[in-house]
Amino acid sequence: MKNIVVEGHRGYCAKYPENTMLSYEKAIELGVDAIEFDIWLSKDGVPVLMHDENAYRVSGVDKKLGEMTLEEIKELDAGKRFQDGRYSGEKVPTLLELLQLVKSRKPELKLGVEIKKYTEETVDKTVALLKEFGFFDECWFYCFNARIIKYIKTKYNGRTMGYPDFQMAEFEPDSYDYYDEIGLSMRLVTSEVFEIYRAKNLPMHMYCADTEEAVRLCIEKGASLITANDPVALMSIVKS
Repeated sequence: MKNIVVEGHRGYCAKYPENTMLSYEKAIELGVDAIEFDIWLSKDGVPVLMHDENAYRVSGVDKKLGEMTLEEIKELDAGKRFQDGRYSGEKVPTLLELLQLVKSRKPELKLGVEIKKYTEETVDKTVALLKEFGFFDECWFYCFNARIIKYIKTKYNGRTMGYPDFQMAEFEPDSYDYYDEIGLSMRLVTSEVFEIYRAKNLPMHMYCADTEEAVRLCIEKGASLITANDPVALMSIVKS
């Protein structure tokens, strides 16, 4: 179990507003090995962190990130709609801000980099920052788009993790050739089709395992990395 990587999903999103600096700070304090985050570009081309393309679910503002400048995005309240506003005032971070935090707090942290905006520009700007901070070699690139996975692999030889074919956009017959690892949800881990994807003989990232039962199942099934919204149970088992 020592080789299983513990990853905080969107930071420590079970208890803190997802994809915020607070969430990542708390995940780091908890002692996770890796954090996962989601990248979009602002209207003026700055990589910012949010799961959804539209800011409404998180902030109550019904507007796409790509339609807002960074200045406008920084006016959003990323904690407003979480736990009745208990963490109101949290801002949407830039990728730069997150990398500065990791560099200062835990430079050995591994990064799960989810490319949400399916453009080469998003990849190029993300890779440039990761390389600037020395994190490129210790990250995985996640994406639900096979064309982007292929681009990351062929242009940068980045370490890629794609998802099962039926979950991927722009999937081609050779798309699995560009995967280094594969991501499997708990729904797939517990389904009858799991063996189809285990048979690909790729390291498996399993998400999101928030109970001891789920964690033990992931270990039994051969996970190389396990992601959790609340990593406490995961940490207690894998780090014991």
